[in-house]
Amino acid sequence: MRVRPRQTPRWELAEIADLLGSTASGDAVVTGLALNTSHVLAGDLYAALPGANVHGAAFVEAARDGGAVAVLTDAAGAELIGGVLPSVVVDDPRRRLADLSATFYGHPSEAFTTLGVTGTQGKTTTTYLAEAALGERVSAVVGTIGTRIGKVPAASTLTTPEAPQLQALFAVMREESVELCAMEVSSHALVQGRVDGFRFDVAVFLNLGRDHLDFHRDLEDYFLAKAALFTPDRARHAVINVDDAHGRRLRELTPLPVTTFSTDGNPADWRAVNIRPHRLGTDLEVLGPDDVAIDLSVPLPGVFNVSNALAVIAALATAGHDPAELAAGVAASTGVPGRMERVEAGQPFTAIVDYAHKPDAVTAVLTALRPVTAGRLIVVIGAGGDRDHGKRPLMGEAAARHADLVIVTDDNPRTERPASIRAAVLEGAAAGPGVSIEVPGRREAIAHAVALAHLGDTVVVAGKGHERGQEVDGVVDPFDDREVLVELIGGPA
Repeated sequence: MRVRPRQTPRWELAEIADLLGSTASGDAVVTGLALNTSHVLAGDLYAALPGANVHGAAFVEAARDGGAVAVLTDAAGAELIGGVLPSVVVDDPRRRLADLSATFYGHPSEAFTTLGVTGTQGKTTTTYLAEAALGERVSAVVGTIGTRIGKVPAASTLTTPEAPQLQALFAVMREESVELCAMEVSSHALVQGRVDGFRFDVAVFLNLGRDHLDFHRDLEDYFLAKAALFTPDRARHAVINVDDAHGRRLRELTPLPVTTFSTDGNPADWRAVNIRPHRLGTDLEVLGPDDVAIDLSVPLPGVFNVSNALAVIAALATAGHDPAELAAGVAASTGVPGRMERVEAGQPFTAIVDYAHKPDAVTAVLTALRPVTAGRLIVVIGAGGDRDHGKRPLMGEAAARHADLVIVTDDNPRTERPASIRAAVLEGAAAGPGVSIEVPGRREAIAHAVALAHLGDTVVVAGKGHERGQEVDGVVDPFDDREVLVELIGGPA
């Protein structure tokens, strides 16, 4: 799927400068916007922004060689680019870029319903369930796994794309007659203004736990970043999980109209009752406003996935969709890549690949699988390098508290020593009742789990989910947990 609209906007650089309250240093006709030189196409305005280490203006020649015809930057960037390209100079160009991008493409998100989903875990599953809930209607998903428009993949590199790329994608969605865009909204995106310039019709809060503390000062800073989505500048209506303590706090803080949901029996507008887990998922009844009562079958195991599905029904019903039709769509979902994804290769045990790479997510996955596992629960787990060090022992402890056997191995070590990361995970695992062992090398660890598994056991390979590579010392080598499992089990490739 294309990532730019067929109908190309055409703006004189002077018009863009006037919109931003500035002046242009030269003439150019701008037909696109780009923040990354790798995304530059002929006719683009290149946004050269100040960075943590290097100013984007340092790459202006690469942008010009890629086809850029002008630059948007600040005073410091203007000094660096000299007269390489015509320019528009403004204070804090990052803050101005989102509004510019939306206006440049004619505010395309106004043509369809926008659903913004935030939370520490469950964002991807919730957006995919939202897509499934609409059945055959044309919808789009933007998030960790990438962008899909009408179920056709489109290139994107961030959970929440930067504003120029996002607004261009919205313009494509408008051309494709999309009715709903369900989008993951990360805390990074909120802090960096990637979702400024438009308002979500509905913003959903799922939960909040420890994550991204390499980016945020502390958990409070992380919460406040998430809470920024639930303001009148960014959303029209809030849908909030009141089973989560941070959700209950958010309900009191947000000035938006609020719809609540609960799977734990808390008072809420939408409630899940009579929850009946089974090996392949969960059956339940949904109770909603105006005496709504519908049966729902969630084709993913775990109460947390019931919560994700309930969030979808609450949010899309708020946007005007029929709850019974939404429930039928959710029930027909084929699952989410790398999220509680079953791997079948003729083995006598259950094999699951999941993206769980945070303590709460590890706990959620293992507690979901424990009641439907007759034998032992075996988990292969590691932790990512160059990320929050503090969560590593917590992940190990969560794994050993809920699994019978924990096999500690490598995730994406990045630039760190794999042995040091494993040691931190093992330290935490020592606090749990489960047996923990260390197996360096992810393939070797998965092989060990497969060799140990018997009839009735469940093997969970956690941490990388949908990812198709493993990053070691700056090099990403092909590695897909699902493919490796199939190969090691010995089933058909």
